[in-house]
Amino acid sequence: MGLIIIGGLNSMNRRKFLKNSSVASLAVTSTVASAGYAFAGTFTNPSGDSAAHPDNDFELNEITVDELQQKMQNGEYSSHLITELYLKRIGRIDKKGPAINAIIEINPDALAIADKMDAERKANKVRGPLHGIPVLIKDNINTGDKMITSAGSLALAGHVAGKDAFIIKQLREAGAVILGKTNLSEWANFRSTRSTSGWSSRGGQTKNPCMLDRNPSGSSSGSASAVAANLCAVAVGTETDGSVIAPSSFCGIVGIKPTVGLLSRSGIIPISKTQDTAGPMTRTVKDAAILLGAMTGVDDEDAITQRSIGKARKDYVGFLDPDSLRGKRIGIEKSFLTGHEGVVGLFKQAVQLMEKGGATIIEVELMNLLKESGDAELTVLQYEFKDGLNNYLLKADATVKTLADIIEFNKQNEATAMPWFKQEILEKCQAKAGLDSKEYTDALAKTTSSRQIIDQLMIQNRLDAISGTSIGLPCCIDLINGDYDTGFYFCPPAAMAGYPHITVPMGKVHELPVGISFMAGAYKEAELLAMAYAYEQASKKRTPPGFIKTSIPG
Repeated sequence: MGLIIIGGLNSMNRRKFLKNSSVASLAVTSTVASAGYAFAGTFTNPSGDSAAHPDNDFELNEITVDELQQKMQNGEYSSHLITELYLKRIGRIDKKGPAINAIIEINPDALAIADKMDAERKANKVRGPLHGIPVLIKDNINTGDKMITSAGSLALAGHVAGKDAFIIKQLREAGAVILGKTNLSEWANFRSTRSTSGWSSRGGQTKNPCMLDRNPSGSSSGSASAVAANLCAVAVGTETDGSVIAPSSFCGIVGIKPTVGLLSRSGIIPISKTQDTAGPMTRTVKDAAILLGAMTGVDDEDAITQRSIGKARKDYVGFLDPDSLRGKRIGIEKSFLTGHEGVVGLFKQAVQLMEKGGATIIEVELMNLLKESGDAELTVLQYEFKDGLNNYLLKADATVKTLADIIEFNKQNEATAMPWFKQEILEKCQAKAGLDSKEYTDALAKTTSSRQIIDQLMIQNRLDAISGTSIGLPCCIDLINGDYDTGFYFCPPAAMAGYPHITVPMGKVHELPVGISFMAGAYKEAELLAMAYAYEQASKKRTPPGFIKTSIPG
């Protein structure tokens, strides 16, 4: 039947991406292109401390996987109680005030799974660090249970998957409690040039818990918002270009886009077979390492996972050392040293902290080297989306069987399926031919050349990693005009190359989070996690969200 593949495209720079056909030449100054956008004024936090917000008065607030395991081991908590506490938290924070709207569906079997994990613990059977831990899953990932898998689309609103995606099977075997599904940017932000991240026709608009009129980014919007707002222990997102990294940065959490092929993509709704991957979204680097290890494995339904043999690990925690920056050579993206003064200031502070930790810093200009690759990326994604989605739908028990069916469904249900923006990206994909097209193969050759460019840059400068600002400050939610460019966007290089990329909280500007990124070559997850952990432990920039209503004064 062919490779089943997944997706997630960050929407913040989609407009420029689609108009200019270049994600690698994004401006490094923060701009707001339309007078229709809301402008942020000077903000003063009344409490001066986001942790003081009443919605952060939660007994599991900021708790880690290790801490939850310790509490279950000593009998202070059970998996049932932990799951129940998160469900109550979702009912209060997500569905009422402040109404984050990160969760699209609750798993009706969550408490039953927790009870089973508690029974196993009483019988002295603990499967591993995720035993009894509640996990939220992005709604483009199949769960073979009572929940729907829809990619946020009304066209798939009745689709119940026949079996788990491979990574969900791995999580269940690790003892995780599948708590529910998270909202996302519909079709993983691959529907319209004017869409708003975090909005889907099935789930509505997800908000950023740091500031409620700000966008959570996409496409893994719900996963990022839920983790930031402490609606779960950890969550799973997916990425094609920025959809794990950007929402993690916008919401002030840790996110990992692993090497393409480290995690199976079978059973996940696709965009691109060459760029798609699932990835952990957590509040700490250690929790991300735990979640990543639980999902690795070779899958017969995703041939690319064969490449991970001898390279994938079940335990990434053993590599985490607070002194891991010492002796490392880290390239920093030079173009990100100009732009929004608040963001640039945080990046410079982060660089100084890395130097203090023993790293040698070398300025590099990677983004400019990848312009030609970036010009071809959209073409590759359009071809692969049509091919991959048609293959996925062919095996799915859904009323729509092709991309053409989805386009027609949206036209017939325009008032509910397309009230704010349309589906011009879907229509452009439908117009493409097969993967044997010369236009596709030529474009693919250009995007995959990014690997050689990155490798050569790292070899020439003897680099262990390349670092940059993950993305700019969160933009305002604007369903009428759509997302706008916030400056700074470091996702395309790792996305096109299929290389690993991690973001860690770098600080806040006017209570809006910004992340710092580390990327390296294929299957360098252990090394990147170690460096990110060292930075995290030295900086301690993760803080609970403020649930602030708006930055507009008055």
